[in-house]
Amino acid sequence: MTNDPSRPLTLRDVSEASGVSEMTVSRVLRNRGDVSQATREKVLEAAKALGYVPNKIAGALASQRVNLVAVIIPSLRNMVFPEVMSGISKVLEETELQPVVGVTDYMPEKEERVLYEMLSWRPSGVIIAGLEHTDASRAMLKASGIPVVEVMDTDGKPIDSAVGISHRRAGREMAKAILKQGYQRIGFMGTKMPLDHRARKRFEGFTEALAKEGVEVVDQEFYSGGSALAKGREMTEAMLSRDPELDFLYYSNDMIAAGGMLHLLDKGIDIPGEIGLAGFNGVELLQGLPRQLATMDACRTEIGTRAAQIIAARVENPDIELDKIVELTPTIAFGDTLKRR
Repeated sequence: MTNDPSRPLTLRDVSEASGVSEMTVSRVLRNRGDVSQATREKVLEAAKALGYVPNKIAGALASQRVNLVAVIIPSLRNMVFPEVMSGISKVLEETELQPVVGVTDYMPEKEERVLYEMLSWRPSGVIIAGLEHTDASRAMLKASGIPVVEVMDTDGKPIDSAVGISHRRAGREMAKAILKQGYQRIGFMGTKMPLDHRARKRFEGFTEALAKEGVEVVDQEFYSGGSALAKGREMTEAMLSRDPELDFLYYSNDMIAAGGMLHLLDKGIDIPGEIGLAGFNGVELLQGLPRQLATMDACRTEIGTRAAQIIAARVENPDIELDKIVELTPTIAFGDTLKRR
């Protein structure tokens, strides 16, 4: 065997190193055919020693797919999505499938580009965040001919399958809990809605439930970019300076809620007696705060787990019948910032 570091390794190199035919090497590396355990181990040891990696693209020409699952998410900085990824990875590591991640930064046009590139590799399936996509993205997903699971949201019609929670229902449930404790003058702070459809839906459900009881959101403010903790502090201070009589603040996520809570604690304001707080997502990182924040678990790891299970099952058996929509149920954690009568 010629040891030329500029030349990619081939099956012939593994064949020569292991002393078996190229056909046998191919069968071992593809886990196909009747090969003795001793021969299999010899081939695998030779491939490992050489650093040989099979050309999955070449091997996929006949099957028209590779053992990759395209996972397309809005952000890796938002700690919500790494938890979804952990659920996906835990399931797929028990299969031949491997997740490959694309990030869209909540930009529909970027989602199109990422999706186009990923589908060009002919993955075995797609897991993609949200139900809202451009017409071009929807057309690509529909025409892909592979399992597609849209995650995080069930408020809409999926292209293929969906796993998530109803964000409108989550907003309604939080509003009911707040009203039940007697709070009436409510302010809302969150991310800019055009970029975050799920936050928008929670806000819609929240205001809908308030309106049924004759209550309106007194003040609201939105932000994009920057430190969520710092923004939470800034927006909370600004909102209370505009209306000191507010008795509850609802935030679209836990990070800005934590910033708001830190501001109130700095000012010596009684939480939850004088003013109550609630966020969304159930972020474990915030459990070390001086007060336990009221929040709602978004079932993130379970969403990833269930989505990956659907992909794996349908890759194994394309004709299997599975639920098109898997809706999980988040629960409210009252913590120390939402009083309970």
